Amino acid sequence: MRERKMEHELGLDFLRVVEAAGIASAQTMGQGDRKYSDHVAVEAMREVMDTVPMRGEIVIGEGERDDAPMLYIGEKVGMGHRANAENMNRYPEVDIAVDPLEGTNLCATGSSNAISVMACSEKGGLLHAPDLYMQKLIVGPSSKGAVDLDAPVKDNLRSIARRLNRDIDDLVVIVLDRPRHQKLISEIREAGARIKLISDGDLSAGISAAVAGSGVHAVMGTGGAPEGVLTAAAMKCLNGQILARFVLKEQLVDVEDRNRISEDAVDRMKEMGISDPQRIYDTDDLAPGKKIIFAATGVTDGTILRGVRFFGTGIRTSSIIMATERTKRVRFIDTVHIDGGPDTVVRF
Repeated sequence: MRERKMEHELGLDFLRVVEAAGIASAQTMGQGDRKYSDHVAVEAMREVMDTVPMRGEIVIGEGERDDAPMLYIGEKVGMGHRANAENMNRYPEVDIAVDPLEGTNLCATGSSNAISVMACSEKGGLLHAPDLYMQKLIVGPSSKGAVDLDAPVKDNLRSIARRLNRDIDDLVVIVLDRPRHQKLISEIREAGARIKLISDGDLSAGISAAVAGSGVHAVMGTGGAPEGVLTAAAMKCLNGQILARFVLKEQLVDVEDRNRISEDAVDRMKEMGISDPQRIYDTDDLAPGKKIIFAATGVTDGTILRGVRFFGTGIRTSSIIMATERTKRVRFIDTVHIDGGPDTVVRF
């Protein structure tokens, strides 16, 4: 009963969660205040999450320590935690990873590909990743198993091109536009591939790489570890692949990046069960769960999802829900939220 509840019913509940966060942050779009955009997304997500029939624990969230006001790592969420002991077991026990607003800068500036995201699994199904950097290589189903995180860039591009029956110069690789990626960018260009530089949002970029027809064939470079776990959850549903490894302070080129990592990073990793900081993680290592649900709502227009659209008597959202059920399902959901009375006109 609990398995059916998780796989078949929680998906629509999670849709409500990401829609609420997406709508709240979209209302701040273009106002230039990234912290406020994130704040309203967090509040909206947390409020709706407590109406979900589950016993959830945040394992990827807004902060590693309890000073985060909500959606912090270790926080208990869902209706089940308020139930009495007799009824508690009626609610599935799950681990949850969230990013209420992936691409806070994108939302603040009105740029593309800001999304609201969450993933869920059975207990122990998502890696407890500290808020550090990760070197990542993300590819779609056709290139799964053909790449190696330690291989030269040109070799990986050649392997991807071969799997896709293309030339290297037909490939498009997404890279975060950061000083730390100067060498990587040069190597990709020297190999002949094209590059799409993005200012933020490597999670939505990873999803694009796993969806045929997006025009994206790989994502390379260093980004956030929590986003890496969320990307892995999506890859499990889309049959793509992410390879990743934690990056420590001394391995970063840019001073601003190094300052983000505290001196006790390795100790924090050990506390969260990571004994080998140099281990290369595959998709199943980052998201080992057998029952995973992934949900996202577009905040601003993007490659895969349209942004939130407001009209006089309602709101329209574009979302995706994916699950690793016996038969995998990927649902693109277009929702009109009607706020008006009986004479409301639904706009397409």
